[in-house]
Amino acid sequence: MSSAKDIIVYSTTWCAFCKTEKQYLDKLGYSYTEKDIEADKEAYDELMEKIGGNFQGVPVTDVKGQMILGFNRPQLDEALKASGLEPAKA
Repeated sequence: MSSAKDIIVYSTTWCAFCKTEKQYLDKLGYSYTEKDIEADKEAYDELMEKIGGNFQGVPVTDVKGQMILGFNRPQLDEALKASGLEPAKA
């Protein structure tokens, strides 16, 4: 089962793709932690460290260390599968 600490979605409140990705993860039943990089300076700094300062937009999703830029459903699905995480049972 996935833990909220295994999947981190770095996002902003105004980002439509961020909302869509979180809805997708919710639909699949995965737990995740959401970090607003505009409201939380520590979250912003953490993201910059993980991506080497090469910011290109949000969402950026960390699935057990695999970084995914944007809402890239095939890449997200592959990362979830490769991570061995299971969705929470309904």
